[in-house]
Formats: sequence, structure tokens, C-alpha cells
Amino acid sequence: MSSASAVDRGRAAALTASFLRGAIAAGLGLGALAVLLTMMWIASPYPDGGAGAALHVAAGLWLLAHGIELVRPETLSGVPAPLGVVPLLLTALPVWLVHRAARDTLEPEEGRPQLTALGAVSTVSCGYLLVGGAAALYAGGGPLTAHPLRALLTLPLLTVLSATAGAWTASGRPQGPVPMWLPRGVRTVLARTRTRSALRSGAAGALLLTGGGALLVGVSLGWHSAPAHASFVQLAADWSGRFAVLLLGLALVPNAAIWGAAYALGPGFVLGTGATITPFGVLGSPALPSFPLLAAVPEGSGTPLHWAVVAVPAIVGPTIAWFTLRVAAPPFSVREEAWSARDTAFGTALGGVVCAVLTAFLAAMAGGPLGNGRLAAFGPVWWLTGAATLLWAVALGVPTALLLRTWRLRKRWAKTDRMSRAERRSVRKAEREERKAGRKAAAALVEPDLPPWWRAPLWWLGLRSGTGEVAPPGGPGAAAPEAGPHGAGGAPWPGAVPQGADLDEEPYDFLAADAWHERGAREARWAAFKEASGGLMAGYPPAPPAPTSPAPTHPAPTGAAPTGAVSSGSALSDPVRADRAGPGPSGADQPGTGPTEEGGAP
Repeated sequence: MSSASAVDRGRAAALTASFLRGAIAAGLGLGALAVLLTMMWIASPYPDGGAGAALHVAAGLWLLAHGIELVRPETLSGVPAPLGVVPLLLTALPVWLVHRAARDTLEPEEGRPQLTALGAVSTVSCGYLLVGGAAALYAGGGPLTAHPLRALLTLPLLTVLSATAGAWTASGRPQGPVPMWLPRGVRTVLARTRTRSALRSGAAGALLLTGGGALLVGVSLGWHSAPAHASFVQLAADWSGRFAVLLLGLALVPNAAIWGAAYALGPGFVLGTGATITPFGVLGSPALPSFPLLAAVPEGSGTPLHWAVVAVPAIVGPTIAWFTLRVAAPPFSVREEAWSARDTAFGTALGGVVCAVLTAFLAAMAGGPLGNGRLAAFGPVWWLTGAATLLWAVALGVPTALLLRTWRLRKRWAKTDRMSRAERRSVRKAEREERKAGRKAAAALVEPDLPPWWRAPLWWLGLRSGTGEVAPPGGPGAAAPEAGPHGAGGAPWPGAVPQGADLDEEPYDFLAADAWHERGAREARWAAFKEASGGLMAGYPPAPPAPTSPAPTHPAPTGAAPTGAVSSGSALSDPVRADRAGPGPSGADQPGTGPTEEGGAP
């Protein structure tokens, strides 16, 4: 019982610590802005209010960083004016704090129970939202109040998503199975390879598009450096005010990058309800407040220099195609492993859809109202920006993916064909060498390779003709007996080449060792040797009869053959054994040391 209560107390302590981590994360973000604004209030020579007003503004800006639209209740017209342009760089602060709090909560510590990912996300989010709710109530009495509905929707959503990302990071960013609590259709879609590839390629395309927009903003600011400097000096005369303008401009740099991306895509962005800025020109009369970043807005009708910005979205489609082809047709894969053309096109189009969704979301976050009337709309129109991104990504990405896939696969086919041709050439070369060696071996059976000084005596003695053919028994001028393809007298002649045979044909297979040593083959070879000697050699003896008495139990002494007879194991009486005898030093290779293969007497 005591151990169970100890475990419960440890778990409660872990949950409390996780809750406090979330509250501390919210307090750190809120405190950082409060300290910064308090220092600026102290350094300002002409503050509009006291320290309380500065703290209320700090709470309002902290809520604005979470995407919550603020409202200015005190205006010259008496009508509350909304403030909905969220500095995206300022949003990175609360996201990072919540992410780190959830990640640190799941780090194992000795002596403390380990929380689950769901428990860490829940407790960290609750602690953070508790401080967020208090900040929203506190900001209600200041010059910037939070929109109630946006606060109820945006603050919890951003907090839970950031805490979930932190828990996923603490778990090692697992790529395992999809959670079972999701619907079956969603799990099936998320588990597919095309979906993961589309998410990766779409994120890469959105990041490239945002980077291109930032590049365009930097070039335009450099081009309009004089108006930007004039606006910067006009807004504030003291250094504390200029420092505040500089910080606000830095916080809005991501917003300006997305505006530049929307401008390059074609729809552009709106500066008030009656003006649109596009590469083809300025439509309407823009309402331009005095601010350094707005000094970089292009003016006049479109020129070829303005049209050159289409190079930014033109590379988004090929980028998505390249990231898709990394999975669909990797550089060193075979054709059977690559995706089909239909799957490749579908995967690239799906990546374009992901890129369009991300770009539309960023466009919605980067813009918003700055007041009433003409200032009610500032920034890119999210749905037009998303549609233009989808058009650019699919129109250029799908053909590029198909062409790149065809090129990669054709390149592999060409390499494979070259290798096959090289192998076939080597095989044909080996076959030619083998046929050449076979022809030489066949020619050696008809005409042994004898020195020239041996051929004349042999021809004079009638043993050979001058042409390399076997001379007839009657001499060089006698008619030779008709010999068939099996040798002289019709006897089989293993290894002999028939007359009229084409030596260029494929060589015959060599006889097996057992067929070479059969008695019939030996008799044929002996008959050929006798025919070639002109009758000087004796005839092949018949097979000895089977013994009628059992063989002696001990071998007779060497050389004890009967008088007037030749031992059947002798090399002279058995040409078969003489044919097999070799010059080896061992007794097994000497003639007359063992019984014959045909069962002869020893």
C-alpha cells in the first residue's frame, strides 16, 4: 500500500512539474516583451502614458504573437479599429518556448516517473493557457485589447500544436505506425509512400518560394534605399523611437518575404481595399502608410524587369519534381523499382497541392487589417495565392518529373545495354579462341606437330606423305585403302577427323575418360598405329581366357615369367597397358604392376 501511494505521489509531482513548465514558458515570453517595452518606455523622452500602459501594450503584443487579432478601442473617429497583421518573427518566440517545455518534460530523470506524451502535452498546454487567459483579461483594460473569438480559437490551437511537436521531438521523431485513434481512411493515406513524399516535396517548394520572395524584397529595398531611409527618419526623431521602428521592421521581414512571393506568383498583394500590386502594374490607388518596408513596393506599370520575377515560381515546380523523383526514381535504382509514370505524375501533383496549401496558410497569416475603411485589407489574398501556387507547381512540376524520370531510366537502360554488348563481345571472343584451339587440336590428330627435319625421313621410309596424311602400306605411290570416318579399315578411331570435314565448325566434345580406356577404343588406336607403321607393329592380342584355377595367394616374384611366353601383365604383350603407361616414377604408372581392366590374369 505504501509503495502504491509513493508511486501516486511521484506521478502527481511529475504532472505538477509539467504544468509549471507550461506556465513558466508563457511567463518567459510575456516577461521578455514586458521588459523590452518597459525599457523603451523609460528611454522615450515623450511617453504617452505610464508604466501600466506599457505593460498593457506588452500583453497585447504577446497575444498578437499568437495570431490573435487586436482591437484599438480609442480612435479619432470613435470606431474601434482592428489590428490583424501578425509579425511572424514574433510568433517564433511562443512557439519555441512551448516546444521546449514539452520536450524537457519528457526527458528522463532519475527518481521521477516518466510521463506519457499525451500527459506531457496536456499538462504543458494547460499551464500555458492558464497564463494566456490571464494575459488576455489583463490586456482588456489597455489600449490594445484581444478579439474574444480569435483568442478562444487561436491561442489553444497554437499551444497544443507546439507542445505536440515538442513531445514528438523528445520521442526521437519516430516514423512508426500512424496512431490508431485516427480514422482508418486517414491512417491509410498517411501510411502511403506518396503521401510522405508529397509532404516533403511540398514543404521544400513552399520554403523555396518564401526564400525567393525574401530575395526580391531585399533587391527592391536596395533599389529604393533612399525612400526607405527617408521613411525611417520621418517616423522617429530620437534613437529609442528609431530602435522601436527597427525592431518592428525586423519582426515583419517574414511577412514581407511572403508578400514578395505572392507578387512573383502573379496575384500580388493588396494595399488597401482599392489597390493591388502585381508584376503587370499597380491597379488602383494604394494606401501607403509611412514605413520603411512599404517603401520597397514597386510603382508604375509592369516592365520586363518586373516580369523577370516569374523566375521565382518557375523553379518551384522543378524543385517539387526533383524531391519527388528522389523517391520515385532514385539515381541508382533499376527500372522495376521505379514508380510508374502515372504514380510519378500523381505524386508530383500531390506535392504541388501541399505546397499550395502551405503557401495559402502563410499568406493568410502574413496579412490582415490595419484599420477601418481602406486599411481593412493589407497583404496577399490567401486563396488567390494558393491557386496561383498550385497552377505553377502542377503545370511545371508534372512535366519536369516525367521528363526527369524518362531521362534517368533511359540513362540506366543505355548503361545496361553497353554492359551487355561488352559482355557479348567478350563471350564471342572467348568462343572464337576456343574454336581456334579446337581446330589446332583436331589438326594435330591428323598431322602431329613434327620438326621439318623429321618429316623428310618419315616420307622417304613410307611412314608419312609429304602432305601430312598417313601413307598407304605399299609406300608413297601405292593406293591407299578407303578409309571411312572411323579410321582405317572401318575401325573406330576416337579423336580422328573425317575426310572432308570443315575444321571451322564447332569442335566436338572430348570423350569421357571411361570411353577413352574402353577395350574397343584401345583396339582402334592400336590398329591406327599399326597402319601408320606400315606393318612393323604386331597385331592386337585377343583377350586372355578366364582362369580355371584360383589365383595364387601371394604374388610371384618380379621377372618370374614362364620360358617362351610373355606375361600378360607385360607392356610388350598388352598394348593397352603400354598405351596407359606413363613416365611417372610411382609403381602404379609402371607396366605390369597390376591386373588389366578387362579382368585378365595378373
